[in-house]
Amino acid sequence: MVHVWDTKDFRRKYSVFSTYDIGDVFCVSYSSVLQTLYLGAQNTSIQWYDLKEKDSRPSPKSESHPYYRADRFFDSTGPGGLRNPRQVLQIDVDPTAKARQFTKGSQSLEIDKDNICQFAHYGYVYCMLLSRDVVSGSRDKEVLISGGGDGVIKIWSLDDDHGGQIQELCKLENGRDEGCSVLSIALDGTMLYSGLLDGEVNVWDLETRQLVRSLHAHRDDVLTLTVGGGFLFSGGVFGSFNKFNRQHERISRRKAHDGRILASAFSSHNNRPILVTGGNDNNVAVWDVRDCLGSPESDKKTTQDQLLESLRNFVHFHTVSSDAKHKEGCRRGASWLRTLFSKLGAVTEMLPTDDNRNPVVFAKFRGNPETSSRRKKILFYGHYDVIAAENDKKSWKIDDPFVMEGIDGDLYGRGTSDNKGPIVAAAHAVGELNLQQRLEADIIFLIEGEEECGSRGFAQAVKQNRTLIGDVDWILVANSYWLDDIRPCLTYGLRGVIHATVQVESTQPDLHSGVDGSSGLDEPLKDLVVLLSSLTGRETGNIAIPGFADPILPLTTKEGRLYEDIVRHVTNSNSEFSNPDRLAEELKKKWREPSLTIHRFQTSGPENSTIIPRLAKANISLRIVPNQEADAISDALKKFLHSSFDKLGTQNQLIVRIDHKGDPWLGDVNNQIFQTLEHAIMQVWNTPYDLSKRPRSMGDGNGKAVSGHRRPSSSSKPSPATSSSLASGGSSSSGVEDRTLSGLEARSNHPMKPLYIREGGSIPAIRFLEKEFDAPAAQLPCGQASDGAHLDDEKIRLLNLYKSKEIFKRVFRELPRKPDAKH
Repeated sequence: MVHVWDTKDFRRKYSVFSTYDIGDVFCVSYSSVLQTLYLGAQNTSIQWYDLKEKDSRPSPKSESHPYYRADRFFDSTGPGGLRNPRQVLQIDVDPTAKARQFTKGSQSLEIDKDNICQFAHYGYVYCMLLSRDVVSGSRDKEVLISGGGDGVIKIWSLDDDHGGQIQELCKLENGRDEGCSVLSIALDGTMLYSGLLDGEVNVWDLETRQLVRSLHAHRDDVLTLTVGGGFLFSGGVFGSFNKFNRQHERISRRKAHDGRILASAFSSHNNRPILVTGGNDNNVAVWDVRDCLGSPESDKKTTQDQLLESLRNFVHFHTVSSDAKHKEGCRRGASWLRTLFSKLGAVTEMLPTDDNRNPVVFAKFRGNPETSSRRKKILFYGHYDVIAAENDKKSWKIDDPFVMEGIDGDLYGRGTSDNKGPIVAAAHAVGELNLQQRLEADIIFLIEGEEECGSRGFAQAVKQNRTLIGDVDWILVANSYWLDDIRPCLTYGLRGVIHATVQVESTQPDLHSGVDGSSGLDEPLKDLVVLLSSLTGRETGNIAIPGFADPILPLTTKEGRLYEDIVRHVTNSNSEFSNPDRLAEELKKKWREPSLTIHRFQTSGPENSTIIPRLAKANISLRIVPNQEADAISDALKKFLHSSFDKLGTQNQLIVRIDHKGDPWLGDVNNQIFQTLEHAIMQVWNTPYDLSKRPRSMGDGNGKAVSGHRRPSSSSKPSPATSSSLASGGSSSSGVEDRTLSGLEARSNHPMKPLYIREGGSIPAIRFLEKEFDAPAAQLPCGQASDGAHLDDEKIRLLNLYKSKEIFKRVFRELPRKPDAKH
């Protein structure tokens, strides 16, 4: 039986019981939306009662009340026709005081036989809860989540038109043997925790329906779970509860009861967070957990405050795609981002990827509904995964790379620049336009979680959801940086990449060089070195693959002028580069010429100097340029290596494996999206830079002044044009910050035009998206050359973050007004 109480006067209002004998009731949930009560029972059923029907349905018959029923086991006749001493009352006999206590002061309600789902689980139904917006395909709808003795979690839809009837949507199984009962569940956003027998807690991502982590929380069964204040609390059989942080590190353990902890809840009293636990020792304990209390939020936040808060929250998630231990952090980050898009007004979905990779966050902001038939569509691509960051050696200026901190106008933290800062800037830009009802286009976001690992599964996810995404007119990317720290830029070209593993293996085992080494022995490592040396010319460094350079496009006159603008700016602003011709040549080699890199060698056997390894392999990469196709170059690479290897006449075997490849990209700087971006940049960064305020020296971080540029090397060879050397002429620290903040904020009649640059790096998704949607792409660098993406002390300047948001707003507003979207 389930009693329903009025929490104001603690009077019993309703007594709800089932048509059948169901044994113990283990869990209850109530939907205030549907006004329907759900219960999970010992007889494996889930039953429900629609309280909206309580006065329209006939009152239950007296004999239906559980007190009057004869138990088929305890009240059955035994040997010789004997019956249990307890006598079942006759219907016409007035109920005793003990009988009246079951219904005193309450209305008796009987669950209809049609409101019972028999065998909801193949085991006791131990736990259930209600939630909404946690399952793809059930947006804005409440669902019931239940866990049972069969070790399965089930998610049920609720039908309001049929009294809250449940229907199974999906189930979550961890692959364990039967009998690993789900005893408790708790929800944190779209992450579901389930407590099992033997102390295990499973962590599920409901949006992708995948098990992302398993914790060993207790030595005993996990009977209760509660989430609150950013912490997970678990209680078990032996009366102790554990407290876990977001990284699932146990930070405290308390003995709460002299017996089992049967229930727990997180709440607050007088703005003070509390945890309440109840045990079978007849005690209820109230715990002070004030460390769960976050900093008080101001009643009114500016749009810039909201932007900063979003970035701070986003950075906090350890979305490291290259490390399996951060799998849950990636899922949490994706879920948080999806929630942000929803709050800003977007329709969202989580697009699963193959092989249990991190999902793609899809969000769509719809423009003016009156123009639905002719609305243009802009697709924004980005990634929420980041490179790993540790601070064990105190190499960061901040204590924790995943806790964003502002220092001297810069925001430090992993992902602030690559790529979380630009993503939240673009999201808030669209959100503000949407709130102001000034959004004329559909803005689509595709934010993946595997970019730092070669965009694994991204292309397949896009192709599988092509109908959902729809057609696209333009593609906007913001995943690169200025050439220096002074001048805004637009990126119009990227190199492609081919990663390969070249392996040479002998049929012999690892050998000792003193015992077996001879001139007649074909050593795998020597063969590998000779083979790799054949890839490039001895003096020029040109790649020797036949026909490799044939597709490379010549430098046009128009593009040559872009390099002239770049060189003029750099030589005037950075004293390290006094030779414009040499600088232009270096940039062309990095941006528009292919290159070969040997990253590492690996060998078999012990790591000592006497071993002849039986196996040697090398990881190499080829950076290719526009008009070279990754597929064709990959085939040519394998063919060339096998041909060269055959010429060695060795008895060893060669294996060439292409690990990853991506096409290069070249945009049209004269098309509409680039011209709209240029105009927006000139309006937002609306004053020419003032070189007279460039500082002559800057601090080294220890209070000492050091030269504003590097000390000349003793070598006659000049310094290469790296991001570090280019940034040194326009560092945003010290006096430069004064120049950039005050000078660039001042209005002028001579707007600053951005530099058009290319980059030597690779983002394969850009060219893929162009091909898939037959739409032109453009890249807006948000950060500066000194941002240090992938390095310690990654940062983005606060001013750049604010300005980027304003540029996005102008582009999202102005680009849809262009007459022909495909040009």
